[in-house]
Amino acid sequence: MTISDKEFEEIVTQAIDKLPEKYGQRLKNVAFVIEDDPTEEQRQQLHLYNGQTLFGLYQGVPLTRRGSGYNLVLPDKITLFKNPLSATCFTLAQLKERVYHTIWHEVAHYFGLDHTDIAKRER
Repeated sequence: MTISDKEFEEIVTQAIDKLPEKYGQRLKNVAFVIEDDPTEEQRQQLHLYNGQTLFGLYQGVPLTRRGSGYNLVLPDKITLFKNPLSATCFTLAQLKERVYHTIWHEVAHYFGLDHTDIAKRER
């Protein structure tokens, strides 16, 4: 599926706004960023092999790991990768759902959930 950068940004903004209030309002010092594709460095850090794709990435210190000395830090970062997301969708509705799901997944990491916890909550 082909989509302009502006349209994709609008979908991301709508998905962030759609987050349940109990999560969306508790996000503090988090930057949402859109990139076309993961960098080679990101792929290596995550041990992704050829053919594996990445829709989103949370970079930061999860809330559950922050101590009393956690202050004066750069924002946590949630990156959404436009090309992998749009390449796996055939319709705009699919893309919107996949973007929302990816944002929810990365926000869950911000709150300290690992992949096992996230999978349980998605069932």
